[in-house]
Amino acid sequence: MNSPESISLPHSSSSSPILSASKSTKKWALNEIEALLALPFTDLIWQAQQVHRDHWNPQGVQLSTLLSVKTGGCPEDCAYCPQSVRYDTGVENQAMLPLNEVLAAAQRAKEAGASRFCMGAAWRSPKDKDLEPIAAMIEGVRALGMETCATLGMLKPAQAERLKQAGLDFYNHNLDSAPEFYGDIISTREYQDRLDTLTAVRAAGINVCCGGIVGMGENASQRAGLIAQLANLDPAPESVPINLLVQVKGTPLHGQDELDPLDFVRTIAVARITMPKSRVRLSAGRENMSDAVQALCFLAGANSIFYGEQLLTTPNPEADRDRSLMQRLGMQAE
Repeated sequence: MNSPESISLPHSSSSSPILSASKSTKKWALNEIEALLALPFTDLIWQAQQVHRDHWNPQGVQLSTLLSVKTGGCPEDCAYCPQSVRYDTGVENQAMLPLNEVLAAAQRAKEAGASRFCMGAAWRSPKDKDLEPIAAMIEGVRALGMETCATLGMLKPAQAERLKQAGLDFYNHNLDSAPEFYGDIISTREYQDRLDTLTAVRAAGINVCCGGIVGMGENASQRAGLIAQLANLDPAPESVPINLLVQVKGTPLHGQDELDPLDFVRTIAVARITMPKSRVRLSAGRENMSDAVQALCFLAGANSIFYGEQLLTTPNPEADRDRSLMQRLGMQAE
């Protein structure tokens, strides 16, 4: 394994070996990513900030709002998920929302400053008949002038094509964890199933939104393994949500030891270095993060957040708190 000291620190954006290695053609070895994670914190943040400024407006933040359009009743056993029928979490199974409610929510999100509207449904995989009301939602949200994103579970190639026809901009399907840790969290879906869905989405010409969850009990090497999987997708996802586990009573991961906030910031920084052209989204878990930790995440290269008081079924910071933080940091919505 490379030692942390084996990675040279940049003196300028033009001469940095990290920057030159950050292009989409770079394939990242696990030991390289482990070495990045192990760097002294200030050196890691500096490198991430150099990469970030080379590719993005350092004051810009893309705002997305997420709505659960079909809640609960999922047959899978993801150990973190309150929507699984296997766990008693208090989440009720709810039918798909009517189109007018979804579009009203999208309009409110737009008025609040969001530029992307994400629609999630708790399915293992949608049936073909399920896609028609989803397609109408996509078309309606696009008509409002917003980007569209959906997360509906596993897709077949023809289903991905149908969503593309409806005008879907992004499809979210997370890898969740490194392959070596995946079996500790989920037994009802194979890692390859997730990769196959990403292949179908990419083949349909839809932008890929794909990230994972940290703080599920994985070790540093397994966090590095997740980043390696994401960074080595060809091409890397356009959007990379990094989620901090939200512990929900009734799920197997409730009571899990909490991740050190600085280790979460490190994960954001390494995602930025290894995927320089991707939006790195600060996602679930922000409700329990201090403003200072979130500020460090932005410094580490996060440039997108979920915006609004609720994610799918778990709380999110109020919009006023986010606007206040962005104003105090001198950041603007993009």
